[in-house]
Amino acid sequence: YVPPQARRAQEALDDKKREELGRLKKMVNGLINRLSEPNLSSISGQMEELYMANSRKDMNDTLTDILMNACVTAVAMPTRLVMEHVLLVSILHHNVGIEVGAHFLEAVVKKFDELCKSDAEGKECENLLALIAHLYNFHVVHCLLVFDILKKLVSTFTEKEIELILFLLKNVGFSLRKDDALALKELITEAQRKASTAEKKFQDQTRVRFMLETMLALRNNDMRKIPGYDPEPVERLRKLQRTLVHSSGSGKDTQLRVSLESLLSADQVGRWWIVGSSWSGAPMISDTNSKTQQKLHLGKVSAKIMELARKQRMNTDIRRSIFCVLMTSEDFMDAFEKLLK
Repeated sequence: YVPPQARRAQEALDDKKREELGRLKKMVNGLINRLSEPNLSSISGQMEELYMANSRKDMNDTLTDILMNACVTAVAMPTRLVMEHVLLVSILHHNVGIEVGAHFLEAVVKKFDELCKSDAEGKECENLLALIAHLYNFHVVHCLLVFDILKKLVSTFTEKEIELILFLLKNVGFSLRKDDALALKELITEAQRKASTAEKKFQDQTRVRFMLETMLALRNNDMRKIPGYDPEPVERLRKLQRTLVHSSGSGKDTQLRVSLESLLSADQVGRWWIVGSSWSGAPMISDTNSKTQQKLHLGKVSAKIMELARKQRMNTDIRRSIFCVLMTSEDFMDAFEKLLK
C-alpha cells in the first residue's frame, strides 16, 4: 500500500523526470541533426558536456534511441552519414567511457538478430550491419564479433544472407584479413563448402559466384577485384578520430572483445565487458563445489584462529579460509600453496 500523499509525490517526480528526459532528447536530437564531418569536433565536445551534466543511463538510452531512429530505416542509408554517426559514438566511447559504445553496440546487435529472424523486406539489416562494420572500423568492437556474424550468415546461407556477407566483406574485409587472417581463411573454406552443397537451391548462381570471387580477392589481398572498394573515407575519418580522442591510444585497448552469443544473452548472464556492471541475476556458475572445498579446509583450523577470524569480521567462508591460511602458514611458499588449493 502506498499512501495518497506519497503517491502524489511519486507522480510529480515521474512528471519531472519525463520533462527532463524530453528536454535532453531535444538537445541530443538537435546536435545529431547538425552532425557532419566539419563540426564533429564541436558536437562531440557538447555531447561530452551533456554526459557530465546528466546521468549516464539517461544519456546512453537517449543517444542510442536517436541514432537508431536516424540510421535504421527501410531505405539504404548513405555510407558517409552512417560513418559520421558511428564516429561520434566512437569518440564518446574513448573519451567518456566504454559503456557508451557497449550500450549502443548491444542495441544494434539485438535489433539485427531480431530483423534477421523476421524476414524484413527493407534495407534495415544492411543499415544495422553497416553500423556494426563501422563500429569495428573505428575501434569500438573487436573483429571477434564481426567473424561471429559472418559465421552465422554463412551457416544460414540464403540469398538474403549472401547479400549481407558481400556487404560486410566489402566494408571491412581487408581489415579482417589484417587482424585475423586465419579466421578469414576458415570462413572462406566454410563458405566454399556451403556454396558447393547449395548449388541446386539457387536459381541465380551469379551472386554466389560473385561472393566466392570477392572472398578469393580478399584472401589474395587483391583490392582491384572488389568493385566500388574505396578505403579513403574511412582512413580520413580515422585521422579525424585520432585528433579528437583525448587519450594517446585511439583505441586498441578500449575495443570490446565480446562475442555475438554474449551480447544476445546479456540479460541472462550479465555484461562482463562493461567494468563495474552490476549483476543481480542467477549465479553464472553453481558454486556448490567451491563451498564443499572451503569447508574441508576449515575443518583443520583451531577454535582460537576461528575466534580471531570472527573478531576481524571475516564473515564469509572464503574470507575465513584466506584468513586462516595466512595465520597458520609456515612461510610465504606454504601460504601460496594453500591459497592456490
